[in-house]
Amino acid sequence: MAIYALGDLVPDIHPDAYVHPDATVIGDVRIAAFASVWPQTVLRGDGGYIAIGERSNVQDGCVVHCTTRHPTLIGPESALGHAVHVEGATIGTRCLIASGSVVLNGTVVEDDAVVGAGAVLSYDKRVPSGHIALGVPAKTRENTSFGPENVAAVVESYVRRSARFRAELRRIG
Repeated sequence: MAIYALGDLVPDIHPDAYVHPDATVIGDVRIAAFASVWPQTVLRGDGGYIAIGERSNVQDGCVVHCTTRHPTLIGPESALGHAVHVEGATIGTRCLIASGSVVLNGTVVEDDAVVGAGAVLSYDKRVPSGHIALGVPAKTRENTSFGPENVAAVVESYVRRSARFRAELRRIG
């Protein structure tokens, strides 16, 4: 695994978390139990800190960064889809940030909210609980398409998947 201290900033990874060997974790990054971080993801806590909540997953190719003003907080039981960019934002509990979306500094995605695939939330936006943000720039509406049970299924699948990868992944070349 590419896990790096940066001066006195040292990642804190719970022993029950899963970090894929091809992910990169740098600096003040805190990864809770049963959270998972997948290939080609970069978590860089160099100007503030990043916290990944229990049972959350940060899928392949994500970029997660922070600023001195805005840490990046990913609440428990949330999912960041493939190629998501989150920087200096707060993601609540049981949220889905779908593939290819961008969530930037000062933005808050409240508990049980969704950011749709490819959506862009620029600075200091808010997605209320029970809403979905769609488009570029993203606009929010009540979420009637991807409910909490769907997010729970994604989270559970990644908890199971990380256990399988921990037990079965082996490099062959």
